[in-house]
Amino acid sequence: MARSKRAAPIPFQLQIQRSHVNFSHHPRLPSTATMVSASKDVRKIAVDVAMFAVSNYVMSSLDPQQEKRKAAKAKSAKVLDRLGVKELELTEYEEVIHPSDITTGFEDIGGLDPIISSLRESVIYPLCYPELFASNAGLLGAPKGVLLYGPPGCGKTMLAKALAKESNATFINIAVSVLTNKWYGESNKLVAGLFSLARKMQPAIIFIDEIDSFLGERGRGDHEVTGMMKAEFMTLWDGLASGENTRILVLGATNRPNDIDQAILRRMPKRFAVRLPDLEQRTKILSLMLKKSTLAPGLSISELARRSEGLSGSDLKEMCRNAAMVPVREYMRQNGGSIEDMRKGQAEGFKLRPLAMSDFFASDGTTQPVVNAPYGIGVTQESLD
Repeated sequence: MARSKRAAPIPFQLQIQRSHVNFSHHPRLPSTATMVSASKDVRKIAVDVAMFAVSNYVMSSLDPQQEKRKAAKAKSAKVLDRLGVKELELTEYEEVIHPSDITTGFEDIGGLDPIISSLRESVIYPLCYPELFASNAGLLGAPKGVLLYGPPGCGKTMLAKALAKESNATFINIAVSVLTNKWYGESNKLVAGLFSLARKMQPAIIFIDEIDSFLGERGRGDHEVTGMMKAEFMTLWDGLASGENTRILVLGATNRPNDIDQAILRRMPKRFAVRLPDLEQRTKILSLMLKKSTLAPGLSISELARRSEGLSGSDLKEMCRNAAMVPVREYMRQNGGSIEDMRKGQAEGFKLRPLAMSDFFASDGTTQPVVNAPYGIGVTQESLD
């Protein structure tokens, strides 16, 4: 039987020569110059990324408000979770307040019962129960805007807080700084984003405190960006871009209603004058403020209200605060006022005397307005209707 022939072994040097491949002429691989250039590009990108990370870390370290912004954003996220809103993400400049976190309600406001009743009828019920007002060809719907005006310290902002708590509607508190931006055209986008958010979370109330500073009378001296922002706001509020079935209400408060643009006033048909409290209203306000204080037997709240004519709600609060400090000062004078004496009094329980009528007034038996004294021209108490 014939033996098969084996192939002769290849010399070692020939194996090395055959295994040698000239990669520089390989058609599918980049050249050496291309690989060097790509390596330089990768190195440059890595250096840029490292420099960006270092600069971002340095800027973050130098920002004193970083921790506060993170805390505010985390707090807003928790509130949104409590409200059941999952798809909304807020920036560090936006804040959401849960209705249960607002401590002021209509029961805490004294002397404004007629305005509170009208707000319930014209704002809360139409916004929250639209089915009840769906008849009569849309004549019973909620107004597009409500204006609260009057002297400072009479309860306009407090009414807005109570309205946010009682209505259970989405309450958006807007500051002018939120709607302004250094880039041209960005303010208009922020206004559009405001109404887009309100439409997504309706029924919604957009509250603007000191609305005259934001939507004041337009003139030739206005900046171009300011005019564009006002026009955008009015168009989205009550223009071609607004819908008939949207439940969005703009609530404004001001001390100077005559400075508001006429086109804005037209969009606020419901206007409530929050005037200085009369005798009956002052009696209710003082009763609420002093209900947790210890009063002397001879102190009459009705007499106190009679002698405080011309004072606003803020004036009355400041008067009560100053009166409450009188027994504290007397206690400190009688007990030395040192840190050791204060600690001893804290352990035994501070025993202050009840408030007397003389604590509320000066030596001549009078009291002066604290808040409204500097105001005069421009503050309107008369009706705008």
